[in-house]
Amino acid sequence: MSVPAILLPVFVQVALTFLVLVRLGSVRGAAIRAGQVEEARAVIDDTAWPVRVRQANNCLRNQFEFPVLFYVLVALALFTRQADLPFVVLAWLFVLSRILHAWVHVTSNNIRLRFPAFAAGVVVLLVMWVLFAFGILFSPVMP
Repeated sequence: MSVPAILLPVFVQVALTFLVLVRLGSVRGAAIRAGQVEEARAVIDDTAWPVRVRQANNCLRNQFEFPVLFYVLVALALFTRQADLPFVVLAWLFVLSRILHAWVHVTSNNIRLRFPAFAAGVVVLLVMWVLFAFGILFSPVMP
């Protein structure tokens, strides 16, 4: 696989993180302008923010949890030349699950929709790591 094909899902995941950050800034600004937050308390206590802001904040925080394992895996797969077509397809499935998860998180925040999207991404990432580990551990030794 080409480097751009391997990295494109990473670029999309990074773009998602920035979009969620922009969303957070937007809802925070709106809450402040509407007088819905006690600013002195909000700097040290997230519960001072309205629910909509906390949703976006939680979504942003979530972009730095499981996706970190994805970023590391892609870097390792590139370095070890283990990023083949199945790897890229799985990478796209992971990123699509993250997009769906983030969309639900910042809109309805319906846990019955959000959790399956999250769980699907976790399973895909686990499969990616297992395949990568097997590829490294059981590949023939090159001279």
